[in-house]
Amino acid sequence: MKTRTRRLMEIRKLISTGTIGTQEELLQKLEKKGFRYTQATLSRDLKFLKVGRKADSKKGMVYVLPEETGWNDVVPEETAGKTGFISLEFSHNLGVIKTIPGFASGLAYLIDHHQPYEILATVAGDDTILVIGREGVKKSDIQKALALIIPEIERKP
Repeated sequence: MKTRTRRLMEIRKLISTGTIGTQEELLQKLEKKGFRYTQATLSRDLKFLKVGRKADSKKGMVYVLPEETGWNDVVPEETAGKTGFISLEFSHNLGVIKTIPGFASGLAYLIDHHQPYEILATVAGDDTILVIGREGVKKSDIQKALALIIPEIERKP
């Protein structure tokens, strides 16, 4: 997974705690997690994530995620895992992978990079990946190929 994708996920996790009041504080917490970069890059990431600020009785102003990307309230971290994977559904040879917002592109790149024979192509949006299976390949074979790349996918018989 790309460094930026991992960094964005970590920023979301830290902000979702509701205790981050400044960019400096966020940079320090990210540095403890192994992410080192400039305040300018952090500003761009916060803008990309559409992060806002709200009043907090204890900390003054704190960073908050917009309602539509409040994935931590809907999808527990243990469900999403490191790849941002949430779910996989099929319709014939088409698979639809749902991810945490912002993760679909990185995950589609990972699938394409592995070049599994069963998968002809992927098309990614912000939180959805369309997986196009090759003609004549069974859904179960596509799912097995994806499970080798995305550990969170459970192999089903």
